Amino acid sequence: MPEKHLALMVPKQAKKYGDRTALRYREHSAWRDISWREVEDRVRSAAKGLLELGIPEGGMVGIFAHNCPEWTIADFAILSVRGVSVPIYATNTAKQAEYIVNETEIAVLFVGGAEQYRKAVSISATSIFLKKIIVFNSSVPLADPGGRDVYFLDFLVSGRQAAQDLELESRLKKADMNDLATLIYTSGTTGEPKGVMLHHSNFYFSFQAHNKRLSVSDRDVSMCFLPLSHVFERAWTYFALGSGMVVNYCDDTGKIVEYLQEVQPTIICAVPRFYEKIYGAIFEKLEKAPASRKNLFLWAVELGEKVYLRTKEKESIPWDLKLKHRIAEKLVLEKLRKIVGGRIRFFPCAGAPLSRHIEEFFHSVGIPIKYGYGLTETTATVTCHEEYHYRPGTVGKPIYGVDVKIAPDGEILVRGETVTKGYYKKPEATSEVFTDNWFRTGDAGVLEDGYLTITDRIKDLMKTSGGKYIAPQLIETTVGKDHFIEQISIIGDERKYVSALIVPTFTALEDYARSRNIDFASREELIGHPEIVKFYHDRIEANQKELAGFEKIKKFKLLAKPFTQDDGEMTPTMKLKRKVINEKYRDIIDGIYRE
Repeated sequence: MPEKHLALMVPKQAKKYGDRTALRYREHSAWRDISWREVEDRVRSAAKGLLELGIPEGGMVGIFAHNCPEWTIADFAILSVRGVSVPIYATNTAKQAEYIVNETEIAVLFVGGAEQYRKAVSISATSIFLKKIIVFNSSVPLADPGGRDVYFLDFLVSGRQAAQDLELESRLKKADMNDLATLIYTSGTTGEPKGVMLHHSNFYFSFQAHNKRLSVSDRDVSMCFLPLSHVFERAWTYFALGSGMVVNYCDDTGKIVEYLQEVQPTIICAVPRFYEKIYGAIFEKLEKAPASRKNLFLWAVELGEKVYLRTKEKESIPWDLKLKHRIAEKLVLEKLRKIVGGRIRFFPCAGAPLSRHIEEFFHSVGIPIKYGYGLTETTATVTCHEEYHYRPGTVGKPIYGVDVKIAPDGEILVRGETVTKGYYKKPEATSEVFTDNWFRTGDAGVLEDGYLTITDRIKDLMKTSGGKYIAPQLIETTVGKDHFIEQISIIGDERKYVSALIVPTFTALEDYARSRNIDFASREELIGHPEIVKFYHDRIEANQKELAGFEKIKKFKLLAKPFTQDDGEMTPTMKLKRKVINEKYRDIIDGIYRE
């Protein structure tokens, strides 16, 4: 049974598991362990330190850092004093972080490394609220040591010595599931960010539902990969720790494959882009393989597909298929699974559309994807695949205690105890997203036999000048599964036909160009080569065969530079900011339609 207040989880698990490992992190090329007993001590010391700083009940405290054990310890410490934890994406600009600091009146801010510290110092110069900066990384030089700034390790020492035990116990005794736990700011593809209010009760009911849907235990090992400032990883990490799993922190997303092979987790949350990258890397290598190896690979995956289709429907597997599959396992499938460590039981996946083709590939390899759908406002999960009888291409059925229905205009509506009570200090925005106690998700979808399929964001739906409605995410997922495509943005609103801006996967493209003896001195020269343009035209045509005529990409433009968050073209969760892209590339887009 989950705890009704997240802060109560730590002492309960420390009593149950003692010196057993709770958290692991990488330092100097080796993995270090932190036991449950040590976690409890550090959380308690940090909580007393916060009390010493005068954090009141309901006080907002910020965390501005990349994933690390200190992030989680600080988070639980804030909750232990009945404070409100306010995460800020580690990649946010100083201006974005300042907006959150000022709106929530944050006086104390935990920061990770030099980049976040530098931004925090600049914020403190103008903010009337920020008074204390606590730095996780002890190698970062402090501008005001002993005053405004302090290292986290020193903060723990002073907290451990603080005479705040009675006050801490008093607050923990008053801990209530109706306490506000956190404000998670939506990155938003348009407009200013909104602080989603999530109470301890939201997490309590979410964990109950997940216990009914997922099969997990304290023997599982989780990799904390997505940003903890995102509701998906945050809620999952709480659930993982509450289930007794060991949580490993990925401090460098560029090394995730290396870390997976070292840690060999059984479960890791990821967004579709993660699977697309792995899928692309596998097929990029396959392009260079001899025909015999390609044929063996395709034979093994095809056998894997036959087995998974029967397994998910609880059907028996014929002895001859079982024998062939065993051979396929040894020759190919086991090696593919070792790319992600070799022990994955399932991959929770959400956050964006995932190509059904890619999803089924992973199932066929023996890596089940628990594809689902959710939002910050619903404490992450609304729907996800069940153990059996799931339907690839859908996002599964609603979890326990959550109701879903489709509005007359196609919008997905959600109701349940996991749904937010609203946006912080934004009553008008709150009233706009609720209709008769149903939360309006802003997503369009179809509900059939209990299975939910996402069509697109309501605001992203486009209407051509010919009056045809198109869902850009569907086209992007269908065409973008190609391992020669890194990014794709669909254009078509109020236009005669659909076009696209495409960023190639340059590692694969450059190898292809060399194999065809195509000379190029730069990426710009490469993407302008007629043979390369025709190469992409042919691949796009092959990938969009199943789309309706009005949905098909008629023209496209290859770009030499990817869309990035730094350039304002993507959110921290890697969603395209279509309005920004359309404005920034207006001349190129207009040129497509003039041709």
